[in-house]
Amino acid sequence: MACASGSSTSLLILLNQSRLGSQSQKGQQRIDSSLSFGSPLPFSGARRRTKVGLRRMAKPIVNAETMTIEKSGIKVVRNPPESKLTELGVRKWPKWGCPPSKFPWTYSAKETCYLLEGKVKVYPDEADEPVEITAGDLVEFPKGMSCTWDVSVGVDKHYNFE
Repeated sequence: MACASGSSTSLLILLNQSRLGSQSQKGQQRIDSSLSFGSPLPFSGARRRTKVGLRRMAKPIVNAETMTIEKSGIKVVRNPPESKLTELGVRKWPKWGCPPSKFPWTYSAKETCYLLEGKVKVYPDEADEPVEITAGDLVEFPKGMSCTWDVSVGVDKHYNFE
């Protein structure tokens, strides 16, 4: 049974002793939470009352794996660890951005960049398929490469030329 009062919701969960067994015959468990309706994780930050006392429920943790892809001479590190970004000094590099657009580009030096925002398909001149890069990617473009950038979501990036 659920009842709503203002912006807080109180859920009363009755434990069904026939389904949960004799150890669950403690009666009922009450979960109090302040919810904003439409929230994707309605119990995030909710408190649970138990016989032991009041405890905070764990928030879900999303761990994204680091993955390296090398295609058409472009190296893409998806979800690089913060330690790697710090080691490279990425946050101190200059920034560049552009709105959705399509343009040719030639790299006169090796460029390493970290996308803060955006989604791009890079079409190297010598390749048949594009290389897709998105926010959170650490990317290395080789010196001398000519390509076309097809920006579908505006880009904001840190960059460094060597």
